[in-house]
Amino acid sequence: MSASAGGAGSVDPRVLEAARKSFAPAAAGTITLGAIVHNEACHPEPLVTLPIAMTNRHGLIAGATGTGKTKTLQLIAEQLSAAGVPVFMADLKGDLSGVVTPGQANDRINQRAKETGYAWAGKGFPVEFLSLTGQRGAQLRATVSSFGPLLLSKVLGLNETQSSVLSLVFKYCDDRKLPLLDLPDLRTVLQYLTGDGAADLKDYGGMSKATVGVLLRDMVELEQQGALAFFGEPEFDLDDMIRTVNGQGLVSILELTDVQDKPALFSTFMMWMLARLYHDLPEVGDVEKPKLVFFFDEAHLLFDNASKELINQIEQVVRLIRSKGVGIFFITQNPKDVPPDVLGQLGHRVQHALRAFTPDDEKALRAAARTFPKTEFYDIEETLTTLGIGEALITVLGAKGVPTPPFATRLIPPASRMGPLTDPEMTAKLADSEQVRRYAQAIDRDSAREMLARRMAPEPEPARPSPGGGWDVQTPPTPRRTGKEPPSTMEQILKSSVTRTVAREVTRGLLGALLGTPSRRRRGGLF
Repeated sequence: MSASAGGAGSVDPRVLEAARKSFAPAAAGTITLGAIVHNEACHPEPLVTLPIAMTNRHGLIAGATGTGKTKTLQLIAEQLSAAGVPVFMADLKGDLSGVVTPGQANDRINQRAKETGYAWAGKGFPVEFLSLTGQRGAQLRATVSSFGPLLLSKVLGLNETQSSVLSLVFKYCDDRKLPLLDLPDLRTVLQYLTGDGAADLKDYGGMSKATVGVLLRDMVELEQQGALAFFGEPEFDLDDMIRTVNGQGLVSILELTDVQDKPALFSTFMMWMLARLYHDLPEVGDVEKPKLVFFFDEAHLLFDNASKELINQIEQVVRLIRSKGVGIFFITQNPKDVPPDVLGQLGHRVQHALRAFTPDDEKALRAAARTFPKTEFYDIEETLTTLGIGEALITVLGAKGVPTPPFATRLIPPASRMGPLTDPEMTAKLADSEQVRRYAQAIDRDSAREMLARRMAPEPEPARPSPGGGWDVQTPPTPRRTGKEPPSTMEQILKSSVTRTVAREVTRGLLGALLGTPSRRRRGGLF
């Protein structure tokens, strides 16, 4: 860090004065981040804050492994919850489950609180755990139809030709009113269109059996990874995340420790959640508190090998979802992991230390430094390589939307436990969750698979006299169902996923989420 007029080992008074002018005083409407670090000294006063009203302007938390990104995410999320703002965050390493439990004072916490001048007290927050496998939280599900061809192509790792074939299949199912609820539905449609239904494609351009074979093999691989559990119904109701508990915002944690080896899967599922939020939430403009703040950890996994079309749609979602009252914070190792058009939408920057061991590292360091506002107090490149654990170079948007100068900051400790729940604690928490019970049982309703099975079934034989007198009428088998008696025709119409989510079916996927008419349904009494 640069030398200053304040002398070695002390913070330049000019830096403190500039910080006080730049950041709003710590109060109910702000998130406290930490204390100013300058000239190898930390001033024990938590001057660096983030206005809660500006958290829907999005942000980036970046830094090398082990520099403190997860703890930064944690302290921001818990202060949002305390202010009544619901939070969603993904927990890839299992480090965040302790948010539900008050932290316990120890020497490290006491020392950090003293260094930053922060009155620390342990506190827990209301948490619901979500899971893609159903093993560590409420089972997340989405129908294949609402997931859409663009995101499904990303999960399957398809090339451009294969993706266009998948889009063709979705269009065909839309036109023929064939609901795609799960992967067996999609497999049945693919097999039908390369067999008995091949003639149906004459107006769609057709598709090769070789391409369909690739799709089917990729789907089998996806199913072996557990995808049968999260494609289907009941689809997760995102209203379940956007609520408060005793005045505190609910913290929804997507537990990913059991799917760490499936990065395309969980990163794409989180993007589906964002697209759905954009589609479902009404326009609210600028609000005192966001409806939800969404922390997108390991963000580079979403953008790795993503098509240009997908990146364009992500950029549009990030840009437009602000007006729905949703803030997004991307968490990754290096700012270059995020495409420039997306990075340009992120108003808040919490940059932990970067390493510069190789020429590529040095190039990335220079690129990261150029994204910060200019400052007379720090050599930004040098600062980014000399920050300690739990320190970051921070710039935020102030109350008027103007970015602050960057300040090196020693972050305050989180109030909740900085470690995971034990297995018995997690088991007890899940057993007590009504949300876990609500989504535990899958539903298999009439959909494309059953409809095509009936279409391909042989015609029933005409009635004929039976040997014992009377008539023997051959009838087709009743389609497979689960749970209760087969619904009446009217019940099918009222409960059909096609009827219930017409806008989502017609305008599915990211592009659809942007162009569709948002649903105005919301649960009362939340905000």
